[in-house]
Amino acid sequence: MELNEGTLQVLKNFSGINPNIMIRNGNVLKTISEAKNVLAKAEVQNEFSQDFGIYDLNEFIGVLSLVDKPTLSFQESCVVVGDSSGRSKVKYFFSSEDTLTTPQKDINMPDAEISFTLDSSTLDKVKRAASTLGHNEVVIKPGNGSIVLSVTEMQNSTSNSFDIDIAGEYTEGVDFKMILDINNLKIIPGDYDVKLSSKLISQFSHKELNVQYWIALEKTSTYGV
Repeated sequence: MELNEGTLQVLKNFSGINPNIMIRNGNVLKTISEAKNVLAKAEVQNEFSQDFGIYDLNEFIGVLSLVDKPTLSFQESCVVVGDSSGRSKVKYFFSSEDTLTTPQKDINMPDAEISFTLDSSTLDKVKRAASTLGHNEVVIKPGNGSIVLSVTEMQNSTSNSFDIDIAGEYTEGVDFKMILDINNLKIIPGDYDVKLSSKLISQFSHKELNVQYWIALEKTSTYGV
Protein backbone atom coordinates (compact mmCIF):
# COMPACT_ATOMS: atom_id res chain seq x y z
CA MET A 1 0.00 0.00 0.00
CA GLU A 2 1.41 3.37 -1.05
CA LEU A 3 0.75 6.02 1.58
CA ASN A 4 -0.70 9.15 -0.02
CA GLU A 5 -0.09 12.77 0.97
CA GLY A 6 -3.56 13.25 2.45
CA THR A 7 -3.09 10.37 4.90
CA LEU A 8 0.37 11.64 5.82
CA GLN A 9 -1.05 15.13 6.45
CA VAL A 10 -3.61 13.67 8.85
CA LEU A 11 -0.98 11.62 10.69
CA LYS A 12 1.26 14.68 11.09
CA ASN A 13 -1.67 16.68 12.46
CA PHE A 14 -2.75 13.90 14.82
CA SER A 15 0.79 13.64 16.20
CA GLY A 16 0.30 17.15 17.62
CA ILE A 17 -2.79 15.97 19.51
CA ASN A 18 -1.41 12.69 20.83
CA PRO A 19 2.11 11.26 20.36
CA ASN A 20 0.70 7.74 19.85
CA ILE A 21 -2.11 6.23 17.81
CA MET A 22 -4.02 3.00 17.26
CA ILE A 23 -4.80 2.58 13.58
CA ARG A 24 -7.80 0.36 12.87
CA ASN A 25 -8.64 -1.82 9.90
CA GLY A 26 -10.28 0.42 7.28
CA ASN A 27 -9.90 4.03 6.22
CA VAL A 28 -10.88 5.92 9.39
CA LEU A 29 -8.21 7.40 11.66
CA LYS A 30 -9.00 8.60 15.19
CA THR A 31 -7.02 10.10 18.02
CA ILE A 32 -7.67 11.64 21.42
CA SER A 33 -5.48 13.90 23.54
CA GLU A 34 -3.97 12.62 26.78
CA ALA A 35 -6.23 15.04 28.68
CA LYS A 36 -9.29 13.61 26.81
CA ASN A 37 -10.36 17.15 25.81
CA VAL A 38 -9.70 16.87 22.04
CA LEU A 39 -11.01 14.07 19.82
CA ALA A 40 -10.24 13.96 16.10
CA LYS A 41 -11.56 11.74 13.31
CA ALA A 42 -10.61 11.58 9.63
CA GLU A 43 -11.59 9.48 6.65
CA VAL A 44 -8.57 8.95 4.39
CA GLN A 45 -8.07 7.47 0.93
CA ASN A 46 -5.76 4.71 2.17
CA GLU A 47 -7.39 1.48 3.37
CA PHE A 48 -5.47 -0.22 6.19
CA SER A 49 -5.67 -4.01 6.18
CA GLN A 50 -5.25 -4.58 9.93
CA ASP A 51 -5.18 -2.94 13.36
CA PHE A 52 -1.80 -1.76 14.60
CA GLY A 53 -0.45 0.57 17.27
CA ILE A 54 2.24 3.23 16.95
CA TYR A 55 3.74 4.38 20.27
CA ASP A 56 5.80 7.27 18.86
CA LEU A 57 3.91 8.74 15.92
CA ASN A 58 6.51 11.44 15.25
CA GLU A 59 9.19 8.75 15.01
CA PHE A 60 7.03 6.75 12.61
CA ILE A 61 6.48 9.84 10.45
CA GLY A 62 10.26 10.31 10.47
CA VAL A 63 10.67 6.72 9.26
CA LEU A 64 8.25 7.42 6.39
CA SER A 65 10.41 10.40 5.38
CA LEU A 66 13.45 8.14 4.97
CA VAL A 67 12.05 6.82 1.69
CA ASP A 68 10.40 8.38 -1.33
CA LYS A 69 6.76 7.40 -1.93
CA PRO A 70 6.56 5.19 1.19
CA THR A 71 4.95 1.81 0.58
CA LEU A 72 3.65 -0.16 3.55
CA SER A 73 3.73 -3.95 3.68
CA PHE A 74 2.04 -5.32 6.81
CA GLN A 75 3.19 -8.32 8.78
CA GLU A 76 1.81 -9.76 12.01
CA SER A 77 3.95 -7.70 14.39
CA CYS A 78 5.46 -5.00 12.19
CA VAL A 79 5.20 -3.02 9.00
CA VAL A 80 7.90 -2.86 6.34
CA VAL A 81 8.25 0.63 4.86
CA GLY A 82 9.80 0.52 1.40
CA ASP A 83 10.66 3.04 -1.32
CA SER A 84 9.59 3.17 -4.96
CA SER A 85 12.77 1.44 -6.17
CA GLY A 86 12.57 -1.48 -3.75
CA ARG A 87 16.19 -0.90 -2.68
CA SER A 88 15.47 0.67 0.72
CA LYS A 89 13.21 -0.58 3.49
CA VAL A 90 12.62 -0.10 7.21
CA LYS A 91 11.06 -2.67 9.53
CA TYR A 92 8.94 -0.91 12.17
CA PHE A 93 7.39 -2.90 15.03
CA PHE A 94 3.92 -2.28 16.39
CA SER A 95 3.02 -1.36 19.97
CA SER A 96 0.43 -3.05 22.16
CA GLU A 97 -2.89 -1.20 22.42
CA ASP A 98 -2.74 -1.21 26.22
CA THR A 99 0.30 1.11 26.07
CA LEU A 100 -1.59 3.71 24.00
CA THR A 101 -4.22 6.39 24.67
CA THR A 102 -7.06 5.60 22.27
CA PRO A 103 -10.65 6.83 21.78
CA GLN A 104 -13.12 4.40 23.33
CA LYS A 105 -16.23 5.75 21.61
CA ASP A 106 -17.41 8.47 19.27
CA ILE A 107 -18.94 11.71 20.52
CA ASN A 108 -22.61 12.34 19.86
CA MET A 109 -22.60 16.09 19.38
CA PRO A 110 -25.42 17.71 21.41
CA ASP A 111 -27.71 20.29 19.82
CA ALA A 112 -25.64 23.38 19.07
CA GLU A 113 -26.92 26.80 20.08
CA ILE A 114 -24.16 28.66 18.21
CA SER A 115 -22.74 28.06 14.72
CA PHE A 116 -20.41 29.90 12.37
CA THR A 117 -17.83 29.43 9.64
CA LEU A 118 -14.21 29.93 10.67
CA ASP A 119 -11.96 30.55 7.68
CA SER A 120 -8.22 29.94 7.77
CA SER A 121 -7.40 33.65 7.59
CA THR A 122 -9.48 34.45 10.68
CA LEU A 123 -8.02 31.52 12.62
CA ASP A 124 -4.52 32.67 11.70
CA LYS A 125 -5.28 36.17 12.98
CA VAL A 126 -6.63 34.77 16.26
CA LYS A 127 -3.54 32.64 16.79
CA ARG A 128 -1.16 35.49 15.95
CA ALA A 129 -3.03 37.81 18.33
CA ALA A 130 -2.78 35.21 21.11
CA SER A 131 0.96 34.86 20.53
CA THR A 132 1.49 38.62 20.45
CA LEU A 133 -0.62 39.38 23.54
CA GLY A 134 0.46 36.30 25.48
CA HIS A 135 -3.09 34.98 25.97
CA ASN A 136 -4.29 31.38 25.76
CA GLU A 137 -8.05 31.85 25.43
CA VAL A 138 -10.45 32.94 22.74
CA VAL A 139 -13.89 34.02 23.97
CA ILE A 140 -16.82 33.56 21.57
CA LYS A 141 -19.64 35.99 22.38
CA PRO A 142 -22.56 37.76 20.68
CA GLY A 143 -22.07 41.06 18.86
CA ASN A 144 -24.47 43.39 17.07
CA GLY A 145 -25.92 40.79 14.74
CA SER A 146 -22.59 38.99 14.51
CA ILE A 147 -20.32 36.80 16.59
CA VAL A 148 -17.20 38.22 18.21
CA LEU A 149 -14.01 36.22 18.67
CA SER A 150 -12.09 37.89 21.47
CA VAL A 151 -8.53 36.96 22.40
CA THR A 152 -8.27 38.09 26.01
CA GLU A 153 -7.58 37.07 29.59
CA MET A 154 -10.94 36.56 31.26
CA GLN A 155 -9.56 36.82 34.80
CA ASN A 156 -8.08 40.26 34.13
CA SER A 157 -10.59 43.00 33.24
CA THR A 158 -7.77 45.36 32.18
CA SER A 159 -5.95 42.89 29.92
CA ASN A 160 -5.21 43.86 26.34
CA SER A 161 -7.53 42.14 23.88
CA PHE A 162 -8.05 41.47 20.17
CA ASP A 163 -11.57 41.25 18.73
CA ILE A 164 -12.73 40.18 15.30
CA ASP A 165 -16.35 40.02 14.08
CA ILE A 166 -17.61 37.10 11.99
CA ALA A 167 -21.01 36.04 10.69
CA GLY A 168 -22.83 33.36 12.63
CA GLU A 169 -26.11 32.06 14.00
CA TYR A 170 -27.38 32.13 17.58
CA THR A 171 -30.56 32.96 19.48
CA GLU A 172 -30.99 36.71 19.68
CA GLY A 173 -31.15 38.08 23.22
CA VAL A 174 -29.25 35.18 24.78
CA ASP A 175 -25.92 36.15 26.30
CA PHE A 176 -23.03 33.73 26.18
CA LYS A 177 -19.27 33.54 26.61
CA MET A 178 -17.95 30.28 25.20
CA ILE A 179 -14.24 29.90 25.91
CA LEU A 180 -11.73 27.81 23.95
CA ASP A 181 -8.14 27.17 24.93
CA ILE A 182 -6.19 28.20 21.83
CA ASN A 183 -3.61 25.50 22.60
CA ASN A 184 -6.30 22.93 21.78
CA LEU A 185 -6.87 24.32 18.26
CA LYS A 186 -4.44 21.88 16.66
CA ILE A 187 -6.39 21.50 13.45
CA ILE A 188 -5.43 21.03 9.81
CA PRO A 189 -5.32 24.40 8.00
CA GLY A 190 -8.47 25.29 6.10
CA ASP A 191 -12.00 26.59 6.51
CA TYR A 192 -14.30 25.05 9.11
CA ASP A 193 -17.98 24.84 10.01
CA VAL A 194 -18.05 25.29 13.78
CA LYS A 195 -20.80 24.35 16.22
CA LEU A 196 -20.84 25.18 19.94
CA SER A 197 -23.06 23.57 22.55
CA SER A 198 -23.91 24.80 26.03
CA LYS A 199 -22.92 21.27 27.10
CA LEU A 200 -19.34 22.64 26.80
CA ILE A 201 -18.35 20.87 23.60
CA SER A 202 -17.47 22.24 20.16
CA GLN A 203 -17.31 20.58 16.76
CA PHE A 204 -14.99 21.71 13.96
CA SER A 205 -15.75 20.19 10.53
CA HIS A 206 -13.32 20.86 7.68
CA LYS A 207 -15.18 22.20 4.64
CA GLU A 208 -13.03 20.35 2.07
CA LEU A 209 -11.56 17.34 3.87
CA ASN A 210 -13.46 14.64 5.73
CA VAL A 211 -11.88 15.65 9.04
CA GLN A 212 -13.65 16.57 12.27
CA TYR A 213 -12.53 17.68 15.72
CA TRP A 214 -14.47 17.75 18.97
CA ILE A 215 -12.86 20.18 21.40
CA ALA A 216 -13.99 20.71 24.98
CA LEU A 217 -14.93 24.24 25.97
CA GLU A 218 -13.46 25.65 29.16
CA LYS A 219 -15.53 25.14 32.33
CA THR A 220 -15.64 28.92 32.81
CA SER A 221 -17.85 29.19 29.70
CA THR A 222 -21.37 30.52 30.24
CA TYR A 223 -24.58 30.39 28.21
CA GLY A 224 -27.79 32.23 28.99
CA VAL A 225 -26.33 33.81 32.13
